[in-house]
Amino acid sequence: MFRFANPQLLYLLIVVPFLVGLFLYSQLVRKQRLEAFGNLELLKQLMPDVSAVRPQVKFYLLMLVYVLIVFGLARPQFGSKLETSQRKGIEAILAVDVSNSMMAEDVSPNRLERTKMMLSKLIDEMVDDKLGIIVFAGDAFVQLPITTDNVSAKMFLSSITPKLVQRQGTAIGSAIDLAIKAFGRKESDAGRAIIVLTDGENHEDDAVEMAKLASEKNIVVHVIGVGSPNGAPIPETGTMSFKKDKEGNVVVSRLNEKMCQDIASAGKGIYARADNSNVAVKALTKEIRKMQQGNLEAKVYSQYDERFFVFAWIALFFLIVEFFILIRQNQRMNKIKLFDR
Repeated sequence: MFRFANPQLLYLLIVVPFLVGLFLYSQLVRKQRLEAFGNLELLKQLMPDVSAVRPQVKFYLLMLVYVLIVFGLARPQFGSKLETSQRKGIEAILAVDVSNSMMAEDVSPNRLERTKMMLSKLIDEMVDDKLGIIVFAGDAFVQLPITTDNVSAKMFLSSITPKLVQRQGTAIGSAIDLAIKAFGRKESDAGRAIIVLTDGENHEDDAVEMAKLASEKNIVVHVIGVGSPNGAPIPETGTMSFKKDKEGNVVVSRLNEKMCQDIASAGKGIYARADNSNVAVKALTKEIRKMQQGNLEAKVYSQYDERFFVFAWIALFFLIVEFFILIRQNQRMNKIKLFDR
């Protein structure tokens, strides 16, 4: 397994595009000034030792060295020893509604982004639990099989968009059914929960009956309603307008709290409405902690081999190369045909 011991240092790479842009801008300004001074071909003859390519080569070599140093400081590591660890927790499937109505902006910044922010906080609270992710609209798909790897869960969570499910709609029942199957066979005494995050606009199936089925299998179904009963229009992707019906009226998507409450009641779970606070996450976390904690096995890497020195040596090599490349041409170095000018 590959990882960075200090991944936060990778943010230092943000400056690279700005430095490249600044360099290109300076080159453009330099060229414009030379053109204003006189004919470029004539100026080349007057300045035979000036190279247009060498400064660029030196700059990009320095940028490469900088990138390599940042990667080295982030400490790349490869897992070298795999062990089985025991932890106590529950098993949970996060079922995320990605229908177009989740783009409504009655919660900030919109329903789907608010959902992802909430789940990110929830995943941070569930460090000892097994998690899986299902996305659904008109169909339901497993985005992440149930795992103890919370880092992967957050990574997959960040990539969730309505484009993941082509057929639109809101098939909550299908999502619950798929979640039941995704748990697999019972291997521990850990409690199981399905956490549905939706605006409740179910148009496809009988979600309440599926929640009852989950309850019969000792799986609790919690529901987080995302949005407001007053509703909001649905933005059309890539435009400044909103989704309209066949008569040309703007479609207003409203949170169906009655549907959400009925599903949670049938699944013997809780219902909470998501807003711009963390109340829903706190209520959900409290309920999860009441569930029976079971022994969960996890394969984890206990030892990692450092690989930062590889980047350090490569960076040193390119730094030496950059040092010996002169900005101006000279007769001795010109015998080695590295540059045309």
